[in-house]
Amino acid sequence: MSETEIKKGLAGVVVDYTAVSKVNPESNSLLYRGYPVQELAATQPFEAVAYLLWNGELPTAQQLAELRTEERKHRALTEQVRAAIDLLPLEAHPMDEVRTAVSVIGAVDMGGSGSVLDASGSPEQNLQRSIQLYAALPAIVAYGQRRRRGLELIEPRDDLDYSANFLWMAFGEEADPVVIDAFNRSMILYAEHSFNASTFAARVITSTLSDLYSAVVGAIGALKGPLHGGANEAVLHIMNEIGSADNVEAWLDKALAEKRKIMGFGHRVYKNGDSRVPTMKAALDTLVEHYDRPDVAELYSKLESEFVARKGIYPNLDYPSGPAYSLIGFDTLTFTPLFIAARVTGWTAHIMEQAASNALIRPLSAYNGVEERHVEGGQA
Repeated sequence: MSETEIKKGLAGVVVDYTAVSKVNPESNSLLYRGYPVQELAATQPFEAVAYLLWNGELPTAQQLAELRTEERKHRALTEQVRAAIDLLPLEAHPMDEVRTAVSVIGAVDMGGSGSVLDASGSPEQNLQRSIQLYAALPAIVAYGQRRRRGLELIEPRDDLDYSANFLWMAFGEEADPVVIDAFNRSMILYAEHSFNASTFAARVITSTLSDLYSAVVGAIGALKGPLHGGANEAVLHIMNEIGSADNVEAWLDKALAEKRKIMGFGHRVYKNGDSRVPTMKAALDTLVEHYDRPDVAELYSKLESEFVARKGIYPNLDYPSGPAYSLIGFDTLTFTPLFIAARVTGWTAHIMEQAASNALIRPLSAYNGVEERHVEGGQA
């Protein structure tokens, strides 16, 4: 009998169809429902991209207005969620904070759903739950950062769009249009990326007919890992460790000699560079100019050029987004929760797609342990 071929990490394994997104190998573009993400980031508000991911088409003016009206109903932090966050130690990682908050939202919403057999929800219920989570996450993330800084909660504003309101709740002042635009682009770029680890985790949970909130909580757990969402945090830690462009070569010599993994470079899907990077790098450049921080650009460029020259591995989206979020004013620990706030749109689009054509995801394994054996002497 031939030996079973193992695809570690499911590399190269196609497990299902999806109409949500794909990487077009011909143009090296990430497509959301067929649209290149760089075009969406350049022309659309994040609310329109959320609508696109959930519904398959960009919204009309009326549909966008209706989504914005609904989203603004659910922006405020509820008493239950705030109380749950306040119970957590300030030293808890913000990802644990967000995971807990989503669990509370789900427990409150699902409290009257009855049997677990009813948990999966109708398409209409799941779309509404998706909108509510999308609307609630900025307040959760912003309050978490303010709480760790010893600052008070900032209530949302109905006169601001999603990205502007997010920054308002985080910092308590209206952001400059340059900053809002850069932040909006980052949210769009992070919104969706096919069957990545967290999305696949969400689809596995959904395939059991569990509820949307449980699937999102599982996805958050997957995103916490530094090989997935935590990479943008790691990028900032690396840049802070290096300090300045003058130190890059010596730092990289030592890091490579120690076989350290340099976060922010390389991607399972992209072999010739992450298609999202040019758009996010352009946004970073606007922030560098706005905040007058040429030192950030110099360090970024020097580390990129040295690493690519030595290893032939190109940056991924986390590389420009880390310094961009830092310039905007976010704490490094908040970077991955920002990823959640964006990716919840893609996760929930996949959850609804999985539920619409469901099959329990249950792969096989190849056993390589001890062969059958028996306890000597029978029972004690």
